[in-house]
Amino acid sequence: MNTFWWVIYPYICLTFFVLGHIWRYRYDKFGWTTRSSQLYEARLLRWGSPLFHFGILFVFLGHVMGLGVPESWTQAVGISEGIYHAMAIGIGSVAGFSTIVGMVILIYRRRTVGPVFSVTTKMDKFMYAVLASVIVLGLVNTAGQMINDYNYREGVSIWFRGIFRFQLHPGLMEHAPLSFQLHGALAMFLFALWPFTRLVHVFSAPVGYLTRPYIVYRSRTVTAAGTRRERRGWEQPG
Repeated sequence: MNTFWWVIYPYICLTFFVLGHIWRYRYDKFGWTTRSSQLYEARLLRWGSPLFHFGILFVFLGHVMGLGVPESWTQAVGISEGIYHAMAIGIGSVAGFSTIVGMVILIYRRRTVGPVFSVTTKMDKFMYAVLASVIVLGLVNTAGQMINDYNYREGVSIWFRGIFRFQLHPGLMEHAPLSFQLHGALAMFLFALWPFTRLVHVFSAPVGYLTRPYIVYRSRTVTAAGTRRERRGWEQPG
């Protein structure tokens, strides 16, 4: 079971993550959206959305730093382990708390505002439950750093980086605290679930808005084509 959870299971989840996005993009482009509900209610969304999105952004950056950057690198630039953990606990707690508050507001809005609740799918509810569990466990781990001496950068981080080098060390996760094991397993499951939820919008960017015309004009009559290249948005119909 140790080999399954910390060697086989991560690659199963990452396979679903990659192939799932490819499938979703090819066969469900019109469903590649957040299904915005701003038209139904904006007051709660105005508070909940920034808190959640900015909070989760800093949580992500903290994970990139903590999991992706080896401990020796931060020490090489003069950041001691004590300073690093103080920063991780302080910034991580604020970011995690903001994310939780934002998510609570968004879930409350989705449950109490009739039109918003009516467009909430079963997959949305399941995704929110998994995402909330991952975030809460992450906060538990952050708070636990203040009362225990487990250094995840010498355990979980090495295991995580080994996934991408195909050099996993399952023993490192086996000896990690239970909260770290649950956080890692649920996070991997969230990656497997990702392509089939509204979370796909993370990989969307409105780049086309920078170059498209403000008004797309189409003339009613077809005129003779000239030698000048047509400007974007002024193409002849048909």
